[in-house]
Amino acid sequence: MDRPLIIALDFQDRQEVETFLKKFEDEKLYVKVGMELFYQEGPSIISHIKQLGHKIFLDLKLHDIPNTVKQAMRGLAKLDVDLVNVHAAGGKKMMQAAIEGLEAGTPEGKKRPACIAVTQLTSTSQSMVDEELLIKGDINEVVLHYAQNAKESGLEGVVCSTHEVESLNQNLGTSFMTVTPGIRMKDDSSDDQTRIATPGQARRLGSTAIVVGRSITKAENPYKAYLNVKKAWEEIGE
Repeated sequence: MDRPLIIALDFQDRQEVETFLKKFEDEKLYVKVGMELFYQEGPSIISHIKQLGHKIFLDLKLHDIPNTVKQAMRGLAKLDVDLVNVHAAGGKKMMQAAIEGLEAGTPEGKKRPACIAVTQLTSTSQSMVDEELLIKGDINEVVLHYAQNAKESGLEGVVCSTHEVESLNQNLGTSFMTVTPGIRMKDDSSDDQTRIATPGQARRLGSTAIVVGRSITKAENPYKAYLNVKKAWEEIGE
């Protein structure tokens, strides 16, 4: 199974993206375009990155009534991205509608984008689940339940923290994608995330893919940092 390292392009505009990507010469990357960048630059940034030969995870976390999500996904499918996502909290009907929209919007002859569901953000703690969200149960049980709903709805996987990966693999199978953000090198700051892990830990626990942002994008030498993270991810380190 291909286990990509996805770089989060958490930049404000196209100029910052171009400056960053130029540091990687002919390297073909898998990158994440999130709300910060997409809402500033729109679909044109997707076209630009695809023209450079990179794969794209369009991370917009759709969460709305089923019909709205269906129509939104119909439009996103035309952008030729590789991966999109929704919030699992939207429920099964919404997730099923997302797949319907993707299938309807994908141009003939093209493969539809894979779709995964956000279970709980890596900034979410157990106390937040208990006190702010009023969700009953251990956060690991909540994530597993949301992931089960996603699989039953026809999605290819979920976004989760590395701490839930083993349980998801055991209960849902290793072919069900577990895309894990919150990845930091050993000496990096955790910033605003609480459930984090190193690339090696993520690989050892069985993550399908990792999403890495500031450890690469804020590094003095992003290309060197990328190679270090890639090595740690591929070699199963500490």
